[in-house]
Amino acid sequence: MSSPVLTFLGAAGAVTGSKFLIDDQSSRTLVDAGLYQGLAELRRRNWEPFPTRPADLDAVVISHAHLDHCGMLPRLVKEGFDGPVICSPETAELVEIVLRDSAHLQEEDARQANAGGYSKHRPALPLYDLEDVERTLPMLQPTDFATAVDLAPDVRVVLRPAGHILGSSTVLVETSGRRTLFSGDLGRGVHPILRAPDDPPAADAIVVESTYGDRHHPAPDPTVLAGAVRRTIGRGGTVLVPAFAVDRTELVLLELRRLMLAGEVPRVPIYLDSPMALRALKVYRAALDSGSPQLRSDLEEVRAALDALEVIGVADAAGSMRLNRPDQPCIVISASGMATGGRVVHHLAHQLPDPRNTVVLTGYQAVGTRGRQLLDGVRELKMHGRYVPVRAEVVDVPTFSVHADADEVLGWLARSPEPPKVVYVVHGEPSGSAALARRIRDELGWTAVVPRLDERVLLG
Repeated sequence: MSSPVLTFLGAAGAVTGSKFLIDDQSSRTLVDAGLYQGLAELRRRNWEPFPTRPADLDAVVISHAHLDHCGMLPRLVKEGFDGPVICSPETAELVEIVLRDSAHLQEEDARQANAGGYSKHRPALPLYDLEDVERTLPMLQPTDFATAVDLAPDVRVVLRPAGHILGSSTVLVETSGRRTLFSGDLGRGVHPILRAPDDPPAADAIVVESTYGDRHHPAPDPTVLAGAVRRTIGRGGTVLVPAFAVDRTELVLLELRRLMLAGEVPRVPIYLDSPMALRALKVYRAALDSGSPQLRSDLEEVRAALDALEVIGVADAAGSMRLNRPDQPCIVISASGMATGGRVVHHLAHQLPDPRNTVVLTGYQAVGTRGRQLLDGVRELKMHGRYVPVRAEVVDVPTFSVHADADEVLGWLARSPEPPKVVYVVHGEPSGSAALARRIRDELGWTAVVPRLDERVLLG
């Protein structure tokens, strides 16, 4: 019997676009179907023909609901995929929210590009639309953790909690007797809401993320955010927080509430300008109410804090436009977290030129994103075909990250019940992936490889 083949169709040499194909000749399973984000050369890959006919895929497994892991699903469906999409129940709920928002933003971006004439394409088109999303959603097959699912006569998959966001999973695929473990995005042991990732099961090969492969998370310093808010409110400005709608928004809101109750920052209006974040917040509240086993046991204070949050939700476009130039000092939280699209881009366009304002970055900023450019200190930023000056203060608060850092990934790998034959290091910038692979070799004594995009390897 020939060995199954693993092909790295995304997240090789980049932090986004996770897609991994397992082909055992009788079936084809895709683990994650993520969008590329960031650099234009990466985003162009979203438009390239899929390397295998989507109609030939037997199943797709989604590790979690972030766009760089699930955002290509509607495109695959548009091109002929019609099989099951395996994911955890919470991931299914959040994927529905994320994909509808993604389609809406793509349709809106195409409309604005055509109206403004700043696209290279005539006409500009969305990668997929809401109709494609609605055809995708019935394919989601919610699957409980630790439950084996047979995808084909010789293919079985098991999900386990990854502790990154609600519903996030590691994915163990057993094909023709070979076990391949995909980390997805690994969480941390210090997440304010979620439990730490489950220890890895035995596997012949492990495909592990390296977003922070060459970095360590600093010790939490609540004075950074508190100081930024006090300075901004003191000069009559707006604190703008680009935040991922799923998980990051919840953590930022909890910290702002803590700071206000402690008197460390002034009580000012907090606007949540993201319909997607408002819907995701309901999913998190439902998990708290049901006592989900993914959550930490000491959450009575968190539940009470979420219930007591004094947040002004902004659901309509008119309300969002008013926040471009608020009439009083306030805090505005809006998606997306790396400022790649959505309402936050409009806020940046209006607020960056004003030195009274502050932009607070709360997590990883991929190369080529507006968030990364702000982090790197650019003086002008391009949005909707125009450059605007960056005069606002920019503050980085890295402690909100829910990605495991290099030490945490090494610790997770070290808890494997037996050494794998090989570890493939993916989902990182080249320097981060190389650094993590080097540590795996030096500290664990395992074979570790940084695969190339489209590289094919035998499993077993």
